[in-house]
Amino acid sequence: MTSHPPFRKVLEAVATREQMFQLFNHHKGNPTFDPLSGTPYACEWFEIGAPEYHFMLGLLPPLFQRTGMFGISEYKAGNVTSVFFAIRIRARERWFHGFCDLGDKRTPDMMRAAIIAHETGAVDSMTREEKLEAIWNATHSDSRGIAGETNPDAWPQEHHGKRTILVYAVGQGTTLRLLEDLSDEEIDSRMPAVRARRARKEGGNDAEPS
Repeated sequence: MTSHPPFRKVLEAVATREQMFQLFNHHKGNPTFDPLSGTPYACEWFEIGAPEYHFMLGLLPPLFQRTGMFGISEYKAGNVTSVFFAIRIRARERWFHGFCDLGDKRTPDMMRAAIIAHETGAVDSMTREEKLEAIWNATHSDSRGIAGETNPDAWPQEHHGKRTILVYAVGQGTTLRLLEDLSDEEIDSRMPAVRARRARKEGGNDAEPS
């Protein structure tokens, strides 16, 4: 591989065991899911607890294992498999799961670095896709949705299933926009709120959007 898709955090909270297993299969039924390649699972990651990390370590013989990292021998699809990380961030041990495409052997280390950058607040190093993911997670459920879910005729068929978000546009007022269509300026204007939310979360005063 000569290129790599961006790493994407798909859950802001620490996943429970039930949530972990749900996220293992959350693209099931998605028409864009390619069972031969593992797309779109590749490069998704989320945080888990220590019990879930050790449960998965004992579930199957690992495909590989080294300090603070192991891969599952049962592939999701193609070269994509689950990799689990134990990472010390700001003097606290934390645990993560990510889907890595082992067609590029560097991917687990690249994902580990991306997780650390994200969780230490290195927002300036985030890709556009990572910023969009952070904005989505920081947006209240009343201000976000899925195109075509409640009103199929409101969106072209090719956009059905994509994420939407309410934005304010001069001369248009508040309108729904595809998350992926936010301009760079609109993304940058929302990042201070993302940083503030992350700071509240680290201080233990943040509630997840419902």
